[in-house]
Amino acid sequence: MEPILPKLVADARQTMQSLLAQQEIFERIATAVVGALHSGGKILTCGNGGSAADALHLAEELVGRYNRDRRSLPAVCLNADPTLLTCIANDFGFDDLFARQVEGLATQSDVLVCFSSSGNSRNIVRVLDAARKQEVKSIAFLGKGGGQSKGKADLELIVASSDTARIQEAHTLLLHALLERVEQSVAT
Repeated sequence: MEPILPKLVADARQTMQSLLAQQEIFERIATAVVGALHSGGKILTCGNGGSAADALHLAEELVGRYNRDRRSLPAVCLNADPTLLTCIANDFGFDDLFARQVEGLATQSDVLVCFSSSGNSRNIVRVLDAARKQEVKSIAFLGKGGGQSKGKADLELIVASSDTARIQEAHTLLLHALLERVEQSVAT
């Protein structure tokens, strides 16, 4: 049996290296998030499956802390409340899971951050449409060419990979880089 780890590490290295070509868009994303936090807005996050874990991770690190003690920052993960999720899915359908929450929770000073490895989840497409309708700035971390979500967010960073695991690893690196930038700009 061929060793698996060397290939996975090589693939991950190639995917991570490809992110450097998107430094400019990453900086624009970081500026939008920092700007929202400085102006009294909050960060809303969402995703499905492994991307839901990324959304939870970003929100909890903002409210809690990432690397250093600082004031708590306002963030809400839209996939975190099981009673709300089952209510919306039951009454309106899974496709409206996040859009319904943006309608009720988001203001124009907020930023929506979506994670989707494929970009094809209907609830991600719809939440991006809802954000645009409400004039809420939106950010999408995508993969696999962006899927149906491509072009729907105000700012998007599409990981150059078709491998879900590599995309999710890159999304984790990107959210950590975003948290680093936020913590550099926020007073304790």
